[in-house]
Amino acid sequence: MVWGVQAIRGATTVSENSVEAIREAVTELLDDLEAKNQFELEQVISATFSVTRDLDAIFPAAIARQRPQWNNVPLLDVQQMHVEGSLERCIRFLIYVNMPETHPQKIVHIYLREAKNLRPDWVSAQ
Repeated sequence: MVWGVQAIRGATTVSENSVEAIREAVTELLDDLEAKNQFELEQVISATFSVTRDLDAIFPAAIARQRPQWNNVPLLDVQQMHVEGSLERCIRFLIYVNMPETHPQKIVHIYLREAKNLRPDWVSAQ
C-alpha cells in the first residue's frame, strides 16, 4: 500500500477570550474534524494551532491533548500574524495526516462559525 501526507485545514471563532469559550470552540472543531475525515489518530503526524492576538486565555493544544489519543500527537500553538481588519477571535489549525493514497474519501476541511467566511469555497464543498 502506498501512503502519502495530506494536510487538513480548519478554523473557527469564539465569542470571547475565556477558557470556556475556547474549549467549546476547539472541541467542536476537532469533533467535526474527526467525524468528517476518516483517519486513525495514529496516522496524525502533527497539528499546529494558531490564534489571533486577542485570544490568550488557554492554548488550543492543551485542549486537544485532553482528547482520547491526542496526547501522543505532536502539537504546537502559535500566534497568527495580525492584519488590520482581519477576522477576530479566530482559532485555526493545520494538521498533517499520513493516509493511504487509495483512501476512498476526500479530505474535508473544517470551517465553523464566523470562520466560514475565510474559505467559502471549502465550506460549500462540505
